[in-house]
Amino acid sequence: MDFQLTDDQRALRAGMRELLERRYPRTRLRAVVDGDAERGAELDRALWRELGTAGLFALRVPESAGGVGLGLPEAVLAFEEAGRALLPGPLVATELAAGLSGLWAAGGAVPGSLEARLSGVAAGAVQGETVVTALDEEGARTPVEHLTSADAVLALGPSAVELIPAAEVARAAEPMRSVDPATPLHRTESNRTRQDQAGPGRSGIAARLRREAVLLTAAQQLGSASRTVELAVDHAKRRTQFGRPIGAFQAVQHLCAQMLVRAESSRSVVYAAAVTEDPGDIAAAKLLADEAAVHNARDCLQVHGGMGFTWEADVHLHLKRAWVRAGQWQCAAAAEEELAAGLVSTVERCL
Repeated sequence: MDFQLTDDQRALRAGMRELLERRYPRTRLRAVVDGDAERGAELDRALWRELGTAGLFALRVPESAGGVGLGLPEAVLAFEEAGRALLPGPLVATELAAGLSGLWAAGGAVPGSLEARLSGVAAGAVQGETVVTALDEEGARTPVEHLTSADAVLALGPSAVELIPAAEVARAAEPMRSVDPATPLHRTESNRTRQDQAGPGRSGIAARLRREAVLLTAAQQLGSASRTVELAVDHAKRRTQFGRPIGAFQAVQHLCAQMLVRAESSRSVVYAAAVTEDPGDIAAAKLLADEAAVHNARDCLQVHGGMGFTWEADVHLHLKRAWVRAGQWQCAAAAEEELAAGLVSTVERCL
């Protein structure tokens, strides 16, 4: 089996990197995190529309519906670049919402009023005109990101899936302090999904959306892990101590080598999970990507020394975003439970 990227996939990844370097350069990132707390919490709607115009949210929408018609592996490549650039916003939820109407219709009959609402939200998400955030209500409740900037909330219960106006969710939510200045969070009080709306095939849709959200989040973690390797190596080449670049010292070389091993190990598992879409593979991808993003950012900070702790260095932004993503869409404990359940099932089949 060949897991090498095709020429088209390499071109997509290069195009996405070039797009983000032009439309979300470091100066724009610094403007977000250096602004006051209230402005930093607001999502840049102009940037969101630019991403929609460029086709980021239409990657997996069929061409017949105005999309690009690609698959999950291509979306993973695009989200890896988004993670590398520390692109803020509820990217995963908006991408899922963009393809929701077709997915929902394939899963069963949809009431007329709901179909119209789905189509409206999906069309707006594709174009970047509608911002959709997500609420995962399975297991431990996780905070909702960018709630006050969103138009709708994609709520995933154990089996039900709902689209709820963001203002309705915000009325019963409380802001909470976020470690990442570019990711405002809100805590909700009660379950928003209603089991009686779970029609035929909805449970399958909820599970599928949750798996895809986990994988796309893992892809962002992979992008961040790869970027911190570059930041550490660049700094090790330029920073001198005792008349030599610090990269000449074995201790620094070992740190950078370990970072590269983590990033590449995570890459192989994330790419494989995008092809198989197996729940166990996706759990392993999230587990490894979280570890690579968090530990690489820590090691990158160590290579930078004292300046890595300062507000001017970007490495601490990667660490804070990695912490937030590690708690979103299947935390480490949940991923380990998924892997353990898969192993038990495999052993039982073999006995």
